[in-house]
Amino acid sequence: MTTPGRYPEAIVSMPRSGIRVVMDLAWELGDVLHLEVGEPDFPTPDPVVEAAVAAARGGFTKYTPNTGILPLREALVDKLARVNGITTTPDRIIVTLGAVAALACTFLAAVPTGCDVLLPDPGWPNYAMQLHLMDARPIYYPLRTENGFEPDLDELAALLTPRTRALLVNSPSNPIGSVWRPDTVRAIVEFALRHDLVLISDEVYERIVFEGEHVSPATFAPPDAPIVSVYSFSKTYAMTGWRVGYAVAPPPLNEMIARLQEPTVSCGCSISQAAALAALVLDPRVVEAMVSAYRERRDVAYAVLSGRGVRAFRSQGAFYMWIDISRGGRGSYDFARSLIAQTRVAVAPGAAFGPGSDGWIRISLANSLEAIETGCTRIADFLGR
Repeated sequence: MTTPGRYPEAIVSMPRSGIRVVMDLAWELGDVLHLEVGEPDFPTPDPVVEAAVAAARGGFTKYTPNTGILPLREALVDKLARVNGITTTPDRIIVTLGAVAALACTFLAAVPTGCDVLLPDPGWPNYAMQLHLMDARPIYYPLRTENGFEPDLDELAALLTPRTRALLVNSPSNPIGSVWRPDTVRAIVEFALRHDLVLISDEVYERIVFEGEHVSPATFAPPDAPIVSVYSFSKTYAMTGWRVGYAVAPPPLNEMIARLQEPTVSCGCSISQAAALAALVLDPRVVEAMVSAYRERRDVAYAVLSGRGVRAFRSQGAFYMWIDISRGGRGSYDFARSLIAQTRVAVAPGAAFGPGSDGWIRISLANSLEAIETGCTRIADFLGR
């Protein structure tokens, strides 16, 4: 037990991610189908691994600049122009230890203590956890089924207070798998600029799109607009353990995010940055093959669930499926625990993603077709009981 007052209250009182709670329970049981983990099941592509090995053997094992090596940032300038339609310069790109570090530094740079940030509900649990640590307050805006899981601007406006400093958006979405329409993205940008908010765009699933089109919010604003775009190599290139993300921000936000790297992590891993540079020049068919596999798994999962009368959102991107369990009459944590105990299938409880999402669960499509089909069948049978 911790002694009251001895340790920082923000750390002691920070809730754990509900995903991790389920993961721990699943690992204790051993013989579980893991549909709770959002991690690509593909190996990191060989050219990426080979580049890292060559870098290590060549002595590229020293500190790098706080913002990342210049060749990588220059390559990212090209990628952002080609893929995202964003015109930028290397000095506005900060390479980080995964997108999670990019988000943490962005929150610290953009949100004073005690202020509010608008977060999607449902949305990734770590957003709220990071704000909790810095004594800022998450204010949730709902993403509703009837709106195609896109935000309602009137509801957003009603949540604004003098303390609101930032608005976070995430498309393609974790956990929903929705991809917002370009008109929606444009309207969100106009809303943020009109209300003098920093717009933080989490785009880590940018390349994993099945239907529709991913559009970066920064394409709808002037270059110096207060928009921070956050990306990652983890999902696109199956590089979760390499820990390479990056933020793109205008002055002075870029300078503050870079400054925060020094006391927290100093810099990114040199070897991982060499690997990331190789990932950017991979044959596009490597990524396309992974996306095609996720799409096939999406189709199988949706067919199994809908065929048994279970309502689910047919994912448009990312590699998740958002499943309605409200007819079962129990909370999502209780559902997830019972599901593991009785069927040996692990899922992420909806309540982990926001206070208004308790009637849902999330499954990951980063698993074999057989596991997904079996898992969805067990979920449907369990819900039917």
